[in-house]
Amino acid sequence: MSTYRVAQVRSAGGPFELAEREVPEPGPGQVRIAVEACGICHSDAMFVHAAMPGITFPEVPGHEIAGRVDALGEGARDRGWQVGDRVAVGWFGGSCGHCTPCRRGDFIVCANLKVPGWAYDGGFAEKTIAPVDALARIPDALAASDAGPMACAGVTTYNGLRHSSAHPGDLVAVLGLGGLGHLGVQYAAAMGFETVAIARGAEKADFAKRLGAHHYVDSTAGTPVAEALQSLGGAKAVLATAGNSEAITACVDGLAPRGELVVIGADPEAMGITPFQLIMGGRVVRGHPSGTSQDVQDTMGFSALHGIRPMTETVPLDDVDGAFQKMLAGKARFRMVLTNG
Repeated sequence: MSTYRVAQVRSAGGPFELAEREVPEPGPGQVRIAVEACGICHSDAMFVHAAMPGITFPEVPGHEIAGRVDALGEGARDRGWQVGDRVAVGWFGGSCGHCTPCRRGDFIVCANLKVPGWAYDGGFAEKTIAPVDALARIPDALAASDAGPMACAGVTTYNGLRHSSAHPGDLVAVLGLGGLGHLGVQYAAAMGFETVAIARGAEKADFAKRLGAHHYVDSTAGTPVAEALQSLGGAKAVLATAGNSEAITACVDGLAPRGELVVIGADPEAMGITPFQLIMGGRVVRGHPSGTSQDVQDTMGFSALHGIRPMTETVPLDDVDGAFQKMLAGKARFRMVLTNG
């Protein structure tokens, strides 16, 4: 009997343990992936702690997966996939194809979205099974440890910017310089935006400039963030990557007329935005959810073309618990990535 290892938790909030399982065969419309790398995302904590409905245990998280196809289910070859193909799977782990959003082609807001680690075992493992509509091809220029984070953190920031109302030359601000924000600044600069990085502390200014930011706003310096943005002419878009509702709220009045606040940083606390703030300037607040497998592929292609990479710390699967706790404690700079082999 052939086996593989998974990193699982047996109960909500429990520690990770390594377990052996029999290697599964992919079903119709599925492939089996030999996982080479899997990023650890803050969202994984929602599954580990059973903060989302329908979580069952033992739980195997991981939705920043990169590896190679090592077995094809029925119909996968007809969809263009071959054993050995390099693939990534992100938050978008497949769609149902029959709900109203899917019938309209808006697959990322599928009512039955299949998120790895929630709908099926994720990538904290040596192998995983995924539906073919979740697969994105990894360019040769990207290492697996770079491609994994691109499938969630990368696509979320890239897509959030490219679907915003901003055009090249417009002032665009990125709130936060963490796991999402350090990618957002790189994408904004590469897209031709006049890029503003917003973070806490003057010491991050040089880092922001190295990422490509044209301006840096220290949110602790005393000048309100909104005032600092208005002094630069007002932001056509703000990509809010920081999971802090108070910090997100502080950016609203820094938007230009018809400006857009694109929220991707998750915080359960309410934002303190008044209708007056939105109405007078015709401003828009929009939540942005990740992207489809094609969006992931677009993100990786753009990243390869422009030399954009996530800053990662790689650890072997055996050290999953320590890596997960480091991510939770905010001590990871900037993406923790589990690797096999």
